[in-house]
Amino acid sequence: GGEGAALLGCASVRLPLGTGAVRLRPPGPDGRGEFRTAPRQMAGADLPFGLFYHPGTVWTDYLETLAACRRGTDLPPARVRSAFLVADVAGAIVGRSSVRFELNDFLAYEGGHIGYCRLPQHRRRGHATEILRQSLVIARAGGVERALITCDAANVGSAIVIERCGRGLESVVPPPDGAAPFRRSWIG
Repeated sequence: GGEGAALLGCASVRLPLGTGAVRLRPPGPDGRGEFRTAPRQMAGADLPFGLFYHPGTVWTDYLETLAACRRGTDLPPARVRSAFLVADVAGAIVGRSSVRFELNDFLAYEGGHIGYCRLPQHRRRGHATEILRQSLVIARAGGVERALITCDAANVGSAIVIERCGRGLESVVPPPDGAAPFRRSWIG
């Protein structure tokens, strides 16, 4: 219906949460300054904050790249139709989500339909759970019936978030490059 079309178009989704409403939205024309601080806040984490974002990227070009990904047009090799969204509470970025509406070989084994994170200073507030819940709504609106979600096997916090949002663990598998094992879960 209309809600699904709005979600697929990456309209904001607001759901109540005890510490304030988490809102998933695409980065906008006025978000460059705040968005650029988020990657620095992720320093030390083995997870990039911004999809395709690199220091020095022209902001309008970056926004167009994200729009093309949402449309599924002009995609670089090995990329799929996807939505990159920032999560904010009262205008402050607390995390992000990448919702992939299709899976290629890498995503089908290791990456999954949804990649999400919350910034370190926003831990233990329920934001990660809410980011994943809203991402699942957007994935379903985009045609994903069952969503594959993965995380490092040692990431207990993320495993708990995934279990809160769905069935739980399918398997723990080694990545093809011999790095640490990761957990695979299907929700839907």
